Amino acid sequence: MSRSLMRAGLCLLLLVIAPGLQAETWGGEPTEDGRPPVPASRLDSTADHHKFAELKVPLETGPQVTRACLKCHTEAARQVQESIHWTWDYHQPETGQRLGKRNIINNLCLMVPGNEPRCTSCHTGYGWEGPDYDFTLEENVDCLACHDTTGTYVKFPTGAGHPPLEDRTFQGELIQAPDLNHVARNVGETSRETCGACHFEGGGGDAVKHGDLDSSLLDPPRSVDVHMSPQGGDFSCSTCHEFSGHRQNASRYHINADPQAGIAIPGRRNERPSCESCHGHTPHDPRIHNKLNRHAEFIACQTCHVPELARGGLSTKTLWDWSTAGRLDEDGNPVVETNAEGRVIYHGNKGSMEWAEDYPPEYRWFNGNMRYTLPEETINPSQIVNINVPEGTPRAEGSVIWPFKIMMGRQPYDKVHQTLLPAKLFGPEEDAFWTGYDWDQALAAGVEAAREAGHEGLRFSGEYGFVETRMYWPVNHMVAPAEDSLGCAQCHGQDGRLEDLPGVYIPGRDRHPWIERAGWWAVGGVSLLVLLHGALRLILYRRERRAIWGR
Repeated sequence: MSRSLMRAGLCLLLLVIAPGLQAETWGGEPTEDGRPPVPASRLDSTADHHKFAELKVPLETGPQVTRACLKCHTEAARQVQESIHWTWDYHQPETGQRLGKRNIINNLCLMVPGNEPRCTSCHTGYGWEGPDYDFTLEENVDCLACHDTTGTYVKFPTGAGHPPLEDRTFQGELIQAPDLNHVARNVGETSRETCGACHFEGGGGDAVKHGDLDSSLLDPPRSVDVHMSPQGGDFSCSTCHEFSGHRQNASRYHINADPQAGIAIPGRRNERPSCESCHGHTPHDPRIHNKLNRHAEFIACQTCHVPELARGGLSTKTLWDWSTAGRLDEDGNPVVETNAEGRVIYHGNKGSMEWAEDYPPEYRWFNGNMRYTLPEETINPSQIVNINVPEGTPRAEGSVIWPFKIMMGRQPYDKVHQTLLPAKLFGPEEDAFWTGYDWDQALAAGVEAAREAGHEGLRFSGEYGFVETRMYWPVNHMVAPAEDSLGCAQCHGQDGRLEDLPGVYIPGRDRHPWIERAGWWAVGGVSLLVLLHGALRLILYRRERRAIWGR
């Protein structure tokens, strides 16, 4: 057989078998340009955790998983322990206040101290049950809470951050124990699911707290969130909330309300999460007079581009009244009442509640700093107490008009010391309100727990009442497509969105007496000139006719 004939036969053989070899080697069909596709595993990670010997031994607890992780990821735990996700503690440099979940009081579940096993089910760690928790123990860091990709990893709601070690029920719902080996072998990047497991459920349930964060963002239509929708940007949370060494610098306690760096550039400290870090300071088509970009100089992007709250089909809580809590039925169980949507509007454990869906936020001047009423600070119970209040004044440098969800509450306060009071709500002890339904005991225990946690200036006189409170939650998510943003008339008019916003003159809303008077004089003067012009034309016309016709 000649060489040319052998080459022809070999080429024919390759043409027959090459497609099959290609599909087997690369795991798929060629791309449109003819190149073989790269397998997903080559893009997802540089390591296959299924092959690690440390993850093949039985893993029965969360800390065992962490110890296995740290054999390779030696610095990860210490990095996490320097983040606010771990410490729940934040020193606000602008206001000088010590904030963070462990230090502030709120008008939802009141305060963390005394309720740790329940509250810390969302802590990125294991075993925080009280003030003696060891924040330095590296095996307490929960790696799986953020890096699970199986969708099976859960923390038990009252387990101080631990996953259930066996199937258990909670409030009638079966919670299955995760296979920790399976989860550990399938770790990956964070996702909307892992972040949302805590942040969508803040305040005790889905959509309760924020108004712009709930489970509808797991797979939202473009109309609900243009960034997170698969039909839009399909962002994960970390697309904007960038982490470096397990630390995410931005915080809702210290927001960059007026970022100046502009478009984020690699190698330069950027200001994410902010709209401007991607869209710049002039995101609109200039058109006539460049009006929209001029508005962006003192109006936050969210003000126009988040037209309503709770748009994903879930209502958000707008009122929590603790003063009505404690009603029990004949069997001694808490009374529960729901609305047509299935939302709880009264619970014997928690009191009365109100909900709202698809409604406008409220607007305030905001420079990024929130000033809190801390537990030891005195209040004026004769008026609404602001749990926190956005700082910022009209036209001041760094202040912009920003949207907020307003959370109203009615909660305990000390009549003698004039301070807001924490309460021990959770636990089997009789001094826990959800066990003994006795406010005197629950408030005394809550104050004692807060003192043990470092709030030594807090005291309980034994005399308490309930005061109306208000809390501001900055709105950043559920960004609508441009075509669904607010129109001019929604602000520039009587009873518009900015009806009660002080410090800015809004045409269509505001009237100045001298401007109004000058305007009417101008209208009158022009009208008089028109009449005078018409009269002169008529007189001249008649004179002309007389000259021609003699009459």
